[in-house]
Amino acid sequence: MNPPEIRVLPDLKALVDEAAARIADQAGAAIAEHGAFSIALAGGSTPKPVYERLAIEPLRSRIDWSKVHVYFGDERTVPPTSDQSNFHMAQQALLARVPIPASQVHRMKGELDPEQAAIEYGKLLKDQFRESGLDLILLGMGPDGHTASLFPETAALQETKHRCVANFVPKLNTWRITMTAPFINRAKSICFLISGADKAERLKEVLHGPRDPQRLPSQLISPASGRLTWLVDASSAGKLA
Repeated sequence: MNPPEIRVLPDLKALVDEAAARIADQAGAAIAEHGAFSIALAGGSTPKPVYERLAIEPLRSRIDWSKVHVYFGDERTVPPTSDQSNFHMAQQALLARVPIPASQVHRMKGELDPEQAAIEYGKLLKDQFRESGLDLILLGMGPDGHTASLFPETAALQETKHRCVANFVPKLNTWRITMTAPFINRAKSICFLISGADKAERLKEVLHGPRDPQRLPSQLISPASGRLTWLVDASSAGKLA
């Protein structure tokens, strides 16, 4: 694995500017290289303004949206119209505001039985990527160290075969649908977007503490050959030094 890039930005606005510009650059490079750009979107409050930035000029026109294919790293077990849906957030912030063909937006079907939804999405990923991975996967991290819907001490952390699974989260008493760490690690590029003082202590543990991925699932993200980037605002980076 190549050493991760850890870039600390002064505030959330700077993080949003940096992340959006990098996504546009990577889209252009991927389209120039192989004619398409595949990206998995993350849910949460930090990615949302990044998506909103991509939907307005000048970045909106820098991306050839006809060649972009959108996937999701995880989803809640709710309909796509729910305010809790990651797809709904991305649709409102970005997807409905850019000329991307609807057939190229691949949502996880949170309204289905979670096991069925995970099987369907895993098959889609296998059909689309075979043994390779996406161009870019965006991830967040919770104050407990989870990423996507890979929560501490849950069954999905043991997964080695499947690309997508249903994961029961006892502390939330709910099911989630999530890409698995082995599949995430196949991506050409993975970028964490981290903001908020409530994540500072856990971020330091994930990056510099002892390896304990059952407690800190974000430590499972370690691509063998792809690039791993952490874009971190100053409030969440306070304890890195």
